[in-house]
Amino acid sequence: LLGGGKGEDMEEKKRVLIVEDEKSIVDIVRFNLEKEGYAVLTAYDGDAGLSAAREEKPDLILLDVMLPKRNGFDVCRILREEGDNVPVIILTAREGESDKVLGLELGADDYITKPFNPIEVLARVKSQLRRYTRYNTGPQDVPRPDEAVDIRGLRVDRESHKCSLNGKEVSLTPLEFSILWHLCRRRGKVVS
Repeated sequence: LLGGGKGEDMEEKKRVLIVEDEKSIVDIVRFNLEKEGYAVLTAYDGDAGLSAAREEKPDLILLDVMLPKRNGFDVCRILREEGDNVPVIILTAREGESDKVLGLELGADDYITKPFNPIEVLARVKSQLRRYTRYNTGPQDVPRPDEAVDIRGLRVDRESHKCSLNGKEVSLTPLEFSILWHLCRRRGKVVS
């Protein structure tokens, strides 16, 4: 379901997918997002959320963890395994440290616990979209696991395990190379 809003054309609006089974929460978050000019998509279970993420290609996903059919952690993990680097903000009542760590390790970009302040959610959405837009120009920037990465003079080639900076080879241990490759693959994201 695509929500309307004031302002610019639908093609120009940033699209936020809310995957949440509590309608009252969806309504509050949708109201605040649409008021700021975002287009809002909604899904009320994990399977529908995963399908919407794949088909609609939203600019950001607000994702509950405790969902019918498929939990939010699985949705996030599957999207990341498929190479989708859309910003994901977990929005859940699960506030344990282990849940936060798990969500972030699975690829979520932020974690907000319920009850939440809708203004804070909006601020975090804006922050993630700003960061994503600044550091990613689109899916073509995400390298396949077997290819090289070039970032501002730094070249990291996974197949040959070689690294160079401005054409000069940089000697790295296998562990250093692995860490660098991990950071390059997730540039623009918080990495633990």
